[in-house]
Amino acid sequence: MSRKGLRTVVRDNGLGIFFAAVFLACLVAQSFAGWQALNSQQATDGLGQLSWWRYVVSTDFAVDVTENWQSEFLQFWVYLMVTVWLVQRGSPESKKPEEVGHESDEDQQVREHAGKDSPRPARAGGVRLWAYSHSLALVMGLFFVLSWTAQSVAGWASYDEERLRNLQDPVSWSAYLGHPDFWSRTLQNWQSEMLAVGTMAVLAVFLRHRGSSQSKPVGASHEATGVDS
Repeated sequence: MSRKGLRTVVRDNGLGIFFAAVFLACLVAQSFAGWQALNSQQATDGLGQLSWWRYVVSTDFAVDVTENWQSEFLQFWVYLMVTVWLVQRGSPESKKPEEVGHESDEDQQVREHAGKDSPRPARAGGVRLWAYSHSLALVMGLFFVLSWTAQSVAGWASYDEERLRNLQDPVSWSAYLGHPDFWSRTLQNWQSEMLAVGTMAVLAVFLRHRGSSQSKPVGASHEATGVDS
């Protein structure tokens, strides 16, 4: 690939590349910070030190990572679902009030209204069209379920390790799912995600950030909703 072609690829995929790089950098930084914090606690408890790799494959690191992943995927899944039917007048994050619902085939450019460059499933019908019409929410929901399950299993293993160190009997996975330790970890992430998304949707009615696709044009009316300018 030529240098010009590479620059074009980077430009056209800048958001994905940026967030992938920041994600990996934060994940690595988190692993080192968590490793130091755990070894500090180990020293306080009179226990041996763990290597960095031993910490990375431990349940402590797994639960810290997955409890954040599941809340992020939940955030996007909930937002996808509720914005079909709920609106916030004046927000660029919302549809127009008159567009509430799944909208017509013409508005969604499906079946006979599909264009030449429309994805193939948009021209189909039945289950294939239904699945593609909801594919983003289905995948986000699946990611949420998988990461939530991973968090529950990792949290359960970590919780039982702590109980064994305290000479207490371990609990079953199903019992841990009803334990305050699990729901404390889960709900502290859920509430923060709902706060962040709700705040963005409402503040974007009145505030602007010039040039951002998540903001209305600086001079747009507070009443302008969705893609209105």
